[in-house]
Amino acid sequence: MIRLLPALALLLAGCAGSGTSGVRYDARPTIVSLNPCTDAILAEVTAPGQLLAISHYSKDPQASSMEPAAAARFAATGGTVEEVLALDPDVVVASSFIAPTARAAFEDLGIRVVTFGGTATVEDSEAQVRELARLAGNPAAGERLVARIETALAETQASGAPVQAALWQPDGIVPGESSLVSDLLRRTGFSSYSAARGMAQADYLSLEQVVADPPQVLLLAGSEVGQRHPVLEHLPRMRREAFDTRLLYCGGPTIIRAARRLAEIRKGVS
Repeated sequence: MIRLLPALALLLAGCAGSGTSGVRYDARPTIVSLNPCTDAILAEVTAPGQLLAISHYSKDPQASSMEPAAAARFAATGGTVEEVLALDPDVVVASSFIAPTARAAFEDLGIRVVTFGGTATVEDSEAQVRELARLAGNPAAGERLVARIETALAETQASGAPVQAALWQPDGIVPGESSLVSDLLRRTGFSSYSAARGMAQADYLSLEQVVADPPQVLLLAGSEVGQRHPVLEHLPRMRREAFDTRLLYCGGPTIIRAARRLAEIRKGVS
């Protein structure tokens, strides 16, 4: 197999139009994912053996949007051209920030590159799930994942007046309203503390502001000094709740876990 040949042979084979060999599953392409958010989706919409590797980020239990047991099923790469070529995939799925030189190298060697950016709404994420499932040649699996997302959202929808919440992220910043986590907050019965105060994406929320003007709920998704300050324990009108940073940035199956956690917090406030 190509993956066992020396590097020079790999390059020569690639220049000759190779890069599409390897085991095939019902003519479905083999895939390497370099994007931690697409890792989790592809793990659910590909056939066994079709997803050759995920990004190394998904192997970090502190950062991955995948459950450790799910990530353990797959090999991982650091994203280098050499590592990917050794796996000989048909398709590389990457972030929209992939280095132009890396993309050109893959494409010159006959490997298709498909990029995906972040998603700002549940609908955007569901569209991404469907696109990845089509890419994998398994649209039915994409529809099953979308159905699970929709079921979770229906089960976690809150009634009554929204509860004002501040989401305090790593580095002490807040999310913008055009972000997936903000969409999930709205769907699970919260309103945005930061938006109500004119704050935008990545604006800094200081400890002093929280103390002087506390939200109903403070969602702690970071470990900055201010976020762990003992003064926060003495704000009786404010409820503090931990929110796992792994639930902040990715869509797909992460939406299910994020919505359930937010619904649990919302129920506790009620």
